[in-house]
Amino acid sequence: MSTFGQKYRVTTFGESHSKAVGCVIDGFPSNFKIDQDALQYQLNRRRPGQTKLTTQRDEKDKAIIISGLNTQHLTLGSPIMIMVYNEDMRPQDYKQFDDIPRPGHADFTYQMKYEIRAESGGGRSSARETIGRVCGGAIAQQYLSQMNVSISAWVSSVGNIEIPKEVQQQLILNPPTQDQIEEVNAKYQFRNPHQESALEMVKLIEQVKLDKDSIGGTVTCVIKGCPIGLGEPCFDKFQAVLAHAIMSIPATKGFEFGSGFEGTKQRGSAHNDRFKNLKPITNNAGGTLGGITNGENIYFKVAFKPVSTIGLEQETSNFKGEDIILEAHGRHDPCVVSRAVPVVESMAAIVVLDLYLLSKQK
Repeated sequence: MSTFGQKYRVTTFGESHSKAVGCVIDGFPSNFKIDQDALQYQLNRRRPGQTKLTTQRDEKDKAIIISGLNTQHLTLGSPIMIMVYNEDMRPQDYKQFDDIPRPGHADFTYQMKYEIRAESGGGRSSARETIGRVCGGAIAQQYLSQMNVSISAWVSSVGNIEIPKEVQQQLILNPPTQDQIEEVNAKYQFRNPHQESALEMVKLIEQVKLDKDSIGGTVTCVIKGCPIGLGEPCFDKFQAVLAHAIMSIPATKGFEFGSGFEGTKQRGSAHNDRFKNLKPITNNAGGTLGGITNGENIYFKVAFKPVSTIGLEQETSNFKGEDIILEAHGRHDPCVVSRAVPVVESMAAIVVLDLYLLSKQK
């Protein structure tokens, strides 16, 4: 399944080492002017080689809009196709994986399911596929911005290093904008607005990289200004659709909405968001009630696992079942969370726009 959405549908295409990757967007309203610079801005936030902490694959990730616009960049209501050429492939780095499924990677399941796989670069299981998601999310964000809906995310933990709880709570109440997050990223080379923990996280990732290993972390996202009434009971509750979208991102291992697991430690008398003048005075629910948005900030956290491909020697097996030692080569992120920030924002934007357009049909 390469398509997400009911009304606003985003279909991603391409493999890590194919000629190009991208997306086809269907269901976007007509007569809307697309800002190509804003689209490119989002792709630049995701692209590899940004810092010494990311993969050094040298890709410009230039977005090319193939269809769906007129000469004034206005949408026609027809499918919008966006393509990004792959330019810096090194298939020789993956030759060793022809007969060896990488531990923790999709090599094994893709081969078993389809009896074939794009062994060079990981194919569709590669995070390169997320370019199409960011393209679809960038277009959605442009439409949502005219509705005063804003979406921003940041790294909230790496390994056992976390943003202090009280700081995290303030960030959720008053989230930084995407531009503010990028200012932080330019300063610390990391998308964490809390300076002290950001520097500790960077130091940890640097050590992990020296060790030829990898490490995971979490990203927190806030959606502000979401209209009341989005979400379709019973099976398409807002948070259910959002969880589907977010958990489809490569390397995700967990999704926490609103108060999440911490809320299970409270009693109902403390957890309930009581109303004053028909407005909640707290927001433990995370911006929905009964799976329908209530106008408050929507916030959630997503966990990303350590990257599977590492340089350390690992005892494993080849496809013949023979025990071997694998020492993987190539260019890979030691930690994906900072680059995952715009991907999380993009999938959130796709969900909000899809459910908004769906609500307009009723």
